[in-house]
Amino acid sequence: MPVIVLETRDFTSPLFIVRTLEVLSSCTVFSLVSSLESKDLNASSFSSFRIFCMFTWCFFFVVTLLIHLLNTIQFHSLIRISWKNLTVTVAVLGALMSFSSFVFFPWMVMDHREVSARPVAAAVVSGLTALAYASEFFVLRGQADEQKGYMGSTPGLLKIIQLWGGVQIIPLVVFVLQLSSGLQQWQLLVSCTSYGVCVLMSLVTLVVILGDFAGRCLLPFDRFLAGFSLIGVLLYMTATVICLTKILQLSGHENNKIHTELVIMEMVVSSITLLAYTVDLAFAIKLLCDRSHM
Repeated sequence: MPVIVLETRDFTSPLFIVRTLEVLSSCTVFSLVSSLESKDLNASSFSSFRIFCMFTWCFFFVVTLLIHLLNTIQFHSLIRISWKNLTVTVAVLGALMSFSSFVFFPWMVMDHREVSARPVAAAVVSGLTALAYASEFFVLRGQADEQKGYMGSTPGLLKIIQLWGGVQIIPLVVFVLQLSSGLQQWQLLVSCTSYGVCVLMSLVTLVVILGDFAGRCLLPFDRFLAGFSLIGVLLYMTATVICLTKILQLSGHENNKIHTELVIMEMVVSSITLLAYTVDLAFAIKLLCDRSHM
């Protein structure tokens, strides 16, 4: 199959422009952060949150650059992957993860006692990166229905939110483990197990959808999705209740202010992900009921 280069007018299309902005902004932000000196960073949260932010910016820079190049030379048609689902997934997940880094970096990574221009610029560019990815999603959302793919539908977006929630909680749990004094070990064990199982289920679902493997499953894939959603609801309900108990345990200790804030953030993300699983389960049940009546 011949490789076709885009025409000149395609380089001024909204999709080309927003992807170019994504590449430039993500490259700029991780370059700024990597050049920061130790005095600009909060040493207490350096080990987990800065790594999370740097991973987010570098990962989506590489993935977006590859998507941008493959789409420019029209080489994506030779790749055995659902391109329309991949682009929507990267756009939505990139917007959510970049927004998380935009929140985490000023909150936990920057040293607020002596703020210089470079970390402030990095935080601002991180916010612009999130806006660029959100703009790409709206551009893709405005395309024809057959070009959106499953991940552009409401159930697909809910599955991206589920994956974001699981990945988002990783740095929070890691930091809570470092400050686990005053908490019972079974709480941390159950929470980590619940989050790990849900992240694994989200990754399996994403791989099946992007690889168009749904037709090769032994059982109808919609039943698998309904089962995954039900398991996710149960596990995140457990994790949310545990977060509430941890907040009550830490509320009486003045020395655990940062720890309490992290657990509250964990509970917020867990509640959002639980809501996504609950709505997704309702869509899955409705789909199964509609098919049973056909």
